[in-house]
Amino acid sequence: MRQGFNGTPAYKRIQSTILQRIETGQLRPGDAVNSERELAKIHRVSLMTARHALAMLEREGMVERRRGAGTFVAPPKIHFNKLVSFSEQMASRSMNARSKVLSCSVIDDQEIAARLALPSGSRLIKLERVRQGAEEPFCLETCYLSATEFAGLTQGPLERGSLFSTLEHNYGLEIAHADEEVDATAADLRTAQLLGITRQDPLLRIRQVIYSTKGKPTIYVLGLYRSDRHTLLIRRFR
Repeated sequence: MRQGFNGTPAYKRIQSTILQRIETGQLRPGDAVNSERELAKIHRVSLMTARHALAMLEREGMVERRRGAGTFVAPPKIHFNKLVSFSEQMASRSMNARSKVLSCSVIDDQEIAARLALPSGSRLIKLERVRQGAEEPFCLETCYLSATEFAGLTQGPLERGSLFSTLEHNYGLEIAHADEEVDATAADLRTAQLLGITRQDPLLRIRQVIYSTKGKPTIYVLGLYRSDRHTLLIRRFR
């Protein structure tokens, strides 16, 4: 592969140029990206090198190539391949994360309490938010936590920032891993309106029990994710 003047492969220089234009807003989702031939001419590389650069960006989900039409900036997506907060996921895509808090209250729910290994009758914090990235809704997320262990959380600012970070910094929680159940469902009317989609549109439903490093189930999360904005990556071993 041809090297640049600073030792960087030419295809990576092309990628960096395109990514910079996306991150600074010069290119937005749906905008056309220079063709292979145009990129080859601009960067003085072979057609094969330009083609490789676009193929790598497509593999990363940054662009999409449409037969007979060209290459376009892809709608932003989240890749579920690591247990990170929504804010961290958005930051990895160079997008600002925001949350619209729909409700934050203290409730009784025996089923959820059991999932968190809490005694029957335990009071729970229920936090329902619409998670937004790039100024558009990505998912409807409902989190449940022990109201006793996380007293005062309902009074905190929850519109911005990461819930994980708040729990880590304010309550000393160390998050280790999550057990997840994943299936497909269809949007009901309320969810469709909140996510800006059509009723019955497909959703990715993820139920998570998040554990601390002490092995204690600490957070139960029900997430309804727009299927056109999320990709679930799974590594399988033989």
